[in-house]
Amino acid sequence: MIEGVTRRTMLVGAAALPLATRAAAASTALPDRTSFAPMPGTYLDSGTMHPVPIGARDAARAYLEQRATMDGYFPTDAVESRVKANFAKLINATPEEIAFVQSTTAGEQAIIDALGFPREKGRIVTDTLHFFGSFYLYEELAKQGVEVTWLRPRDNRIAIDDLERAIVPGTRLVALSLVSTYNGFEHDLKRVCDIAHAKGALVYADIIHAAGTVPIDVRASNVDFAACASYKWLMGDFGLGFLYVRADLHDRLRRTRYGYYQLSGFDPHVYPFDQPATKVDYPIADVTPRRDMEGLFAGGTHAHAISAMLDYSLDHILAVGVDRMTAYRQPMLRRLHAGLASLGYSIVTPPESRTPLVTCVLEGARERLSAPLKAAKVQITLSRNRFRVSPSIFNTMDDIERLLAALPRV
Repeated sequence: MIEGVTRRTMLVGAAALPLATRAAAASTALPDRTSFAPMPGTYLDSGTMHPVPIGARDAARAYLEQRATMDGYFPTDAVESRVKANFAKLINATPEEIAFVQSTTAGEQAIIDALGFPREKGRIVTDTLHFFGSFYLYEELAKQGVEVTWLRPRDNRIAIDDLERAIVPGTRLVALSLVSTYNGFEHDLKRVCDIAHAKGALVYADIIHAAGTVPIDVRASNVDFAACASYKWLMGDFGLGFLYVRADLHDRLRRTRYGYYQLSGFDPHVYPFDQPATKVDYPIADVTPRRDMEGLFAGGTHAHAISAMLDYSLDHILAVGVDRMTAYRQPMLRRLHAGLASLGYSIVTPPESRTPLVTCVLEGARERLSAPLKAAKVQITLSRNRFRVSPSIFNTMDDIERLLAALPRV
């Protein structure tokens, strides 16, 4: 039985490697339509949920096939090591600086906890172009005695001089979205970090709309913390993401959770044939926490099916190249700006933005636009009083024209 399990483990592990290899060897011609299954209409909503590449789908199926038959074991350690290494490469970090988290919000909350908020008071500077899901977090911290300063946009941007004035001595954290989910505005992260660090503050960046869409270099920016999920531009799925923490900050952060996955060593003393305890403080089990960021932030088990998907999709993103992706969509973004303006829509995305989000404000947008877009089989993000278009690498200029033709003039 042990021999059979070992053989199957090797086969499953070997099967995972060609998936990543195929991604790297795949044609990188753009638009990249062959990597995705045919869609029933025109999909311009990747900022909400990115389609899963066919290779990532097949990787998940392979994992589920193994789970269904229970023939051997999924090579979790090897797959997760590759996934973490590829994400680290994407943002120019080291794998030791990366921890798996459930979501972007979970990563941001982990940093808040590790810094001792709200028990340890101090000033936090954030802005209203940050992820709206974080509004609740910082408003609740304010109610519990943390000084929270909100910056509002001017001309649909967060002005760097407003940030500089707000980050005063005593500020402990600056929290922002590198790319705003609302309108695609992109902070100059290096300038923000330079200003914050000069005044003793740390910087957290939500990178869910940046990772996989614009080049990120955490070394060049010197950002302290960053988090993202994988179901958007990393082409994974819900329930698994990444938290980056600069390595030299490890010992400055408080460990606020304690779990088996944080350990590099575990020696129990309660079962038959166990060795007796060697540490006075640990009569039940001797433990050795990991020295990487998993040692501070690991929770429980990770989503293995999503790891399998990311084993393919991250490799594919790296093979295509984020620089090329960014350049490819620029003509589509320019056409969107011109076409939407000609139809009378009020665009709140800065025209110079290189990010894949173009947003318009329109009172009653969902009510007014749902029917014509459904009739044209065009999908975008429709909110109550705004709409957002987010093209990806499988989209073409024809998709943009289809959207513009479907939208009524206002």
